[in-house]
Amino acid sequence: MTSPYVTKDNDSVSDDVVWHNAMVTHEQRSLHKQQTPVVLWFTGLSGSGKSTIANAVESKLLNLGKHSYLLDGDNVRHGLNKDLGFSDTDRVENIRRIGEVAKLFVDSGTIVLTAFISPFIADREQARALLLSGQFLEVFIDTPLSVCEQRDPKGLYKKARAGEIKHFTGIDSTYEAPLNADIHVETEGYSIEACAEAIVNQLADLGYI
Repeated sequence: MTSPYVTKDNDSVSDDVVWHNAMVTHEQRSLHKQQTPVVLWFTGLSGSGKSTIANAVESKLLNLGKHSYLLDGDNVRHGLNKDLGFSDTDRVENIRRIGEVAKLFVDSGTIVLTAFISPFIADREQARALLLSGQFLEVFIDTPLSVCEQRDPKGLYKKARAGEIKHFTGIDSTYEAPLNADIHVETEGYSIEACAEAIVNQLADLGYI
């Protein structure tokens, strides 16, 4: 059987590597968990609230008895992606790897939340292309740069403005906002609770939970 993974033209897989088909299917895993697995791809500027809101959404999903897992950008860079920097090339590879990991979670029947800046539209679309129709929802955490910079929870904007950090998204590296996000959350003036509740309500309206 052909691998369900999409590879780029310059990515080659050895003929000695053969796709192994599991006896337990994606449909069986999903049925067992009684949910529709999906990737909730949170994107937005640093300090926009991606991780905080994603955490709140996962907590609400847990309370509803749903099986989920949150892949956070900083956490993943402590392990899987600790060899990557923050150049445009490394950012692309960072998102490519996360897309592959997210696909595995969906195959397991899990609702996976990813909280990454993921600044480039093409890379988010590449992650979407790894999955079947309906298995990827782009969640735009829309917070103005001025608000993110005012929050600056890790002091990164201050360092970027001082030239201590290079290739910082929103300062000297581009952020390409979603043109038509599946879920669009404008955070300014709203609490974390309200933003998370809005996302969960939309997941219910779309039939995922």
